[in-house]
Amino acid sequence: MPLSIIILIPIVLFFVFGIFTVKQQRVAILERFGKFHSTRNPGFHVRIPLVDQIAGKISLRIQQLDVLVETKTKDDVFVKTKVSVQYMVLKEAVYEAFYKLQNPEDQITSYVFDTVRAEVPKLKLDDVFEKKDDIAIAIKRELEEAMNTYGYGIIKALVTDIDPDNQVKEAMNRINAAEREKVAAEYDGEAERIRIVAKATAEAESKRLQGQGIADQRREIAKGLEESVEVLNKVGINSQEASALIVITQHYDTLQAISENTNSNLILLPNNPSSASDMLSQMTTSFVAASTMKDEIDSQKNSIEPPSEDY
Repeated sequence: MPLSIIILIPIVLFFVFGIFTVKQQRVAILERFGKFHSTRNPGFHVRIPLVDQIAGKISLRIQQLDVLVETKTKDDVFVKTKVSVQYMVLKEAVYEAFYKLQNPEDQITSYVFDTVRAEVPKLKLDDVFEKKDDIAIAIKRELEEAMNTYGYGIIKALVTDIDPDNQVKEAMNRINAAEREKVAAEYDGEAERIRIVAKATAEAESKRLQGQGIADQRREIAKGLEESVEVLNKVGINSQEASALIVITQHYDTLQAISENTNSNLILLPNNPSSASDMLSQMTTSFVAASTMKDEIDSQKNSIEPPSEDY
């Protein structure tokens, strides 16, 4: 075999197996004879074939892990809590992240379960919704203390969903609806009270004005009667006769006003209790007179008609 070929073969093998690249936001772990040697950042790199080996590559990007935890609140309500953890490998701790943890996601999940089940049972269901940020802060604090040791940094921990049982949610909705109906009823009652007060005030004002009008009317009537009596006195009619004349005039004016309404069913009766017997006597006399008149008319008809003849 030519010497040139013998020299060319190692060169080809070196370029085939000794050159590698690392993509952006990734770090390569290089081992030499099975032992950690160094880390390689993004770019073009060279290694010794059969001596150096790439054990693995780690992403430096921020990653997210969603964990669903079911636990019980202080008021014995089971809820499903969804926690989203954003984490990343610390660039200065790539060795710890690669060699110390077999499965970092399982480790994070365990800490999230432990923290949520320690914090949520201290709170009632309503407080869980109000203090979910406090729960998220507690989760982040516990994860940072544990995961920084293994080369992982916790960027953020978020409680993204709190889901109680459907029956509990329906009960909460009914309570909320009842509270709103109660407030609406209170507003309706207050509005009704205002309407009643306003109506009573209006009626009182109306009656006051009505009484004032009646008083003014009576004052004007008295003034008119006084003037009428003075006029009648001037023509030789004394006060008693003038008063009687005015009363009779007002009586007939009243009858005329009543008669102008064709749809009126009003019947004027005496209001003196002693006049009831007089009224009965007058009615009896009228019926007797009407009967006598009818008999006379029938008698006159019989005397005028000629005797009938038989043919």
